[in-house]
Amino acid sequence: MKQLNNLITELETAAQYPSRTVQQAMEISKRPAVGCFPYYTPDEIIYAAGFLPVGLWGGQSDIMLADTYLQSFCCSMMRENVEQGMKGHYDFLSAVIIPTYCDTLKCICENWKAAVPQTILIPMVYPQNRSIQAGIDYLVAEYQRVQEELEGISGRKITEQKLTDSFLLYEEYRTLMREFTILAARYPITINAKTRQLLLKAAFFMDKKMYIQKIREICRNLENFPAESFDGKKVVVTGILAEPTGLLDILVENKIAIVADDLANSSWQFRTNSQKGNGVLEKMAYRIADQSGCSLLFEAQKTRGQLLVDLVKTTEADGVVVVMMKFCDPEEFDYPIYKKELEAANIPLLYLEIEQKMDSMEQLRTRVQSFAEMLDD
Repeated sequence: MKQLNNLITELETAAQYPSRTVQQAMEISKRPAVGCFPYYTPDEIIYAAGFLPVGLWGGQSDIMLADTYLQSFCCSMMRENVEQGMKGHYDFLSAVIIPTYCDTLKCICENWKAAVPQTILIPMVYPQNRSIQAGIDYLVAEYQRVQEELEGISGRKITEQKLTDSFLLYEEYRTLMREFTILAARYPITINAKTRQLLLKAAFFMDKKMYIQKIREICRNLENFPAESFDGKKVVVTGILAEPTGLLDILVENKIAIVADDLANSSWQFRTNSQKGNGVLEKMAYRIADQSGCSLLFEAQKTRGQLLVDLVKTTEADGVVVVMMKFCDPEEFDYPIYKKELEAANIPLLYLEIEQKMDSMEQLRTRVQSFAEMLDD
């Protein structure tokens, strides 16, 4: 148990101190870093180019500079990223890749050039009709352009072997993380709501080779213990990200465990593996085409509601917690659709509106307490 606790503490600390974690990862791997805005970036290409992909998922600082470029009704995660860039916190990055899924991200691409001119910008567009052949071809062409820009920055060509090795590493990561989340659901006390999210978040700041080793060791240690008896409630969480961490503390206080998630900074990153395609770039494009239930990717037939219903049934969860990022239009558009489907399936639902930095957690605490009491009835 001591070894398991040490491993868990190590990754929790890595997630809580991302700047320090990234610097350590750069020193160990001998790789410069490239920042990756949410929600999907071609990390395999970045890694093959000799860089360390670093997730940029905002923060909890006071917004002082970003309001010059972004309105107050833009989501807090994107405003935080621009704020961090303007304060020079991202100056160590060799480049930043910004995909343009929503109106805010489109604005950031242009504003970044003026707000953070010292950090090279590589913009990226994902096709709306991603499943048709034209969409696949377009995305492959985008990946090729990103590859060429990274080669220009590094001064080295990306060999086919390096690209293949990187692709296989990330496929291993995705497969392992699906296994880990299933296993973690059996240990809701050791891997409580806060621990679970921090373990998953650490992946954005570490070399995937090192991270995979740590998670694999945690899995091996967990398997030595019987499944834990838990007298609390189990939920599926959906949204962009389950933050601030104070929210996770509240879930733990109320004996609510997360047994599965539909979060942008968690399962969206690894729930889909590449199934087909000729060559690495095409396989990567098909993986995006096969991604379903995501509010940021166009989907004519919304499947998110059924995905959530299936997760609740598979994990025997007691309900669903929606962590709605304030001012996130794509998420807000999806909510009424899957809300009806969850209600039709008689699945209890808790809606929480969040921002990354919240002055008070008391309203959230009251709502979570009430939800926990309702589930007990």
